Amino acid sequence: MSIKLRDLIRAVRACKTAAEERAVISKECALIRTAIKEEDEQHRHRNVAKLMYIHMLGYPTHFGQMECLKLISAVGFPEKRIGYLALTLLLTEETEVLTLVTNSLKVDLSNSNQYIQALSLIAIGNLATQDMARDLISDVEKLLRSNNSYLRKKAALATIRLLKKEPDLIEGMDDRIIALLKDRSHGVLITGLQLIMEVLIELPGARPEYQKLVPSLVRLLRNFITMGYSPEHDVSGITDPFMQVKILRLLRLLGKGSEEVSEQMNDVLAQVATNTETTKNAGNAILYECVQTIMDVESDSSLRVLAVNILGRFLLNRDNNIRYVALNSLSKVVTEDNAAVQRHRNTIVDCLKDPDVSIRQRALELIYQLVNEQNVVALTGELLNYLIVAQTEHKANLASKIIQIAEKYSPSKKWRVDTVITMLTIAGNNLDESVPRTAIIFIAQADGLQSYAAHRLFRALSDDTTQSGLLQVAIWCIGEYGALLLSECPAPDADSAAYSALGQDEVIFLLEKCSKLHNADIAIKSLVLNALMKLSVRFPVSAKASIVELIVPYRHSMSLELQQRSTEYAVLLGGQYDHLRRDLMDKMPVLDEASIRQRRAEFDESNGSGKLSAPSGATTPLAAPTTAAAPSGGRSLLDLDDIFGASPAPVAASPAARPVAAAPAAPAPSFGSNTDLLSEIFSSNPVAPLAPQPAMSTPLMPMNAFPPAAPVSYGNNDLLSLLGTPSVQPAVPMVQPTAAPIIAASPAQSFTIPVFDKNGFQISMEVAKPNPADLSVTRIVCRYSNQSGAQIDNLNFQAAVPKYLKLDMFPPSNAIVPPFSQGAVTQEMRLTNSQQGQKNIMLKLKIGYKHGEVVMDEITQVSNFPPLF
Repeated sequence: MSIKLRDLIRAVRACKTAAEERAVISKECALIRTAIKEEDEQHRHRNVAKLMYIHMLGYPTHFGQMECLKLISAVGFPEKRIGYLALTLLLTEETEVLTLVTNSLKVDLSNSNQYIQALSLIAIGNLATQDMARDLISDVEKLLRSNNSYLRKKAALATIRLLKKEPDLIEGMDDRIIALLKDRSHGVLITGLQLIMEVLIELPGARPEYQKLVPSLVRLLRNFITMGYSPEHDVSGITDPFMQVKILRLLRLLGKGSEEVSEQMNDVLAQVATNTETTKNAGNAILYECVQTIMDVESDSSLRVLAVNILGRFLLNRDNNIRYVALNSLSKVVTEDNAAVQRHRNTIVDCLKDPDVSIRQRALELIYQLVNEQNVVALTGELLNYLIVAQTEHKANLASKIIQIAEKYSPSKKWRVDTVITMLTIAGNNLDESVPRTAIIFIAQADGLQSYAAHRLFRALSDDTTQSGLLQVAIWCIGEYGALLLSECPAPDADSAAYSALGQDEVIFLLEKCSKLHNADIAIKSLVLNALMKLSVRFPVSAKASIVELIVPYRHSMSLELQQRSTEYAVLLGGQYDHLRRDLMDKMPVLDEASIRQRRAEFDESNGSGKLSAPSGATTPLAAPTTAAAPSGGRSLLDLDDIFGASPAPVAASPAARPVAAAPAAPAPSFGSNTDLLSEIFSSNPVAPLAPQPAMSTPLMPMNAFPPAAPVSYGNNDLLSLLGTPSVQPAVPMVQPTAAPIIAASPAQSFTIPVFDKNGFQISMEVAKPNPADLSVTRIVCRYSNQSGAQIDNLNFQAAVPKYLKLDMFPPSNAIVPPFSQGAVTQEMRLTNSQQGQKNIMLKLKIGYKHGEVVMDEITQVSNFPPLF
């Protein structure tokens, strides 16, 4: 006999390893199975209780599902209580056994014992399916009219479940549902509020009928505010906060989009917002729901300002959860009432100093939304201060936001330049690649400030060479505006300092130092070579020898890019090209931001379709006939043979005109000792389907497919040339070589493949692509036909696929194929091909069945799908 529940718990707790626990559970499950087979009614409730404990430990308990139904069918309340509890715990709404409990539920709903009726209602509220909803709605509605408040409460909760499963069934129950709000029972009232909210969510068209309840709800809510201390439902000195929250949520649903209804609740919302105590957590919960209601309904502007002020007070709370909720709510409100949120700007900025990273991130997102022309200087300063202490993974996004703010709200070009340079000195190693390019555009557009920017960047680079972003921008500016470094730079305004002139040797020495840094990659060295080449025409002729001395050694660099640049620049520095060098190294023209955005939008739009236009005159490659070449995947077939331990003859290939097998598959040889191995392979659950793979875009040519770049020309508006990267000319579209025509099945086509025929038992597959937008998914419906006079029982159809296929197999419509039937039993499966267009679909099938008195086990292989289907 099996042990008691408490003894089982002690035994499990005494286990020191997972293996010991599994041994204890396996032994107890074996004893429970024996008791089930022996129909041990005396200990049935104990066994089911132990099964619930085993289930909570994570072990399978499906073998005890029928025991739950037997306990539910018992007469006594203790057995029913265990049975219903196990029903809600061990079963789900997808469990087939659940359909058998409908009659027991119907009987118990009319039981004279209110607690048995309540058990039935609880089970309905947790597990009711769509079919059960249709069968039980009338019985549940009767209990909604019961004189027993306990049953009315349970019936209201069960009705919520039935409403979600079959909303149309509730249409005639409006009067009964509304009557719940007049109930004197607190439990019935609060469940009635929840039921009405679910009705409004599931049936938005019923809102006008329920909007008549607004005056009653307002009166009820006002009573909570004005009434004194009520110990019955008091929480920390707040009268019934749960009921108040439910009423506020219901008012939010009723007043949304209706000015007339919202007008009726404005006064009571103001009273709740001003009279609720904020020192208690329960009061803060009510205030939060009140704010949400004010923001969702068509409330007055003064009421909205009051709601924002409440959220501002939340920001001063010591509880991090309340502060986080306030920041999250303000982020939603700021777009509608920016001025009201601006009043709490200082409090929001202080949240950037909070030790909780989630609060800092929320405050940061809210500050982005608060920035405008009036406060951009102050808020950007706060963002730069936060950039110093921000986590490394957040710096790149923060720097990009600062660049966007500087571009959109900049009060002056000098402020923009100062902000960008400061940001580069703080977070130069944690930048998106677009930030240095944008910084260069800002400096190029700052007319009259290039000298100031070049001097400041030179000093910043002299002090700190560890910031990669600063290196890129500073080296580019030194090369572009190097001539300005040789002269003094007066202070552009009273807040800035003047800079003295530099010597050409100082500039060249700094570039040489940058090229030898440990963090100088090929891009940095390429920028140094570009800058030196530009300085050859901006500095006096006396600097030419020093520049050549720095450029020539890179002709022996291990990098092909540096080799090419050094060789070409050394040739250009020769005397024969003196007349061309100054034109080639002329200053870069200022880029037009509008034209850049337009080109970028056109580029994104052209790439959004995922297609490249074919050159004129090019012919689209045709598909090859199915007989031209066998589909790839021979190795995959061998893998399948290894799995099954046998090599049956594959199904014959089909003619090209119609993808149907010419001959049925030959019967597979006997399993021998492989049967047990196969049963272990197929004992697991079917493979879960993968998410649809994204459609493959047309592959682009890799960058290394282009020849080395010629000398750089800066005469165009290419963004890549900003940093000295050679401008890549548009690639000439490549005409694909004409291939042999391939005739493949159309994605929308469905066709049938016979896969098995023996002794009158036939199996065919209907194959189709259910989603033309995702050709990697294939739907297969197997149809079982029985042309013999004997019934086929115990049908067991299993499949194996190669690793690049994922299989989702659904159960058959019936495990019995009646005699003289044609496609009476069906089974669906779906395949996801992770190498769609490269490898073919193939299946290895194991078919087990009982034909009359003969047990059959067959193996066959299906590989005659159209090529690349």
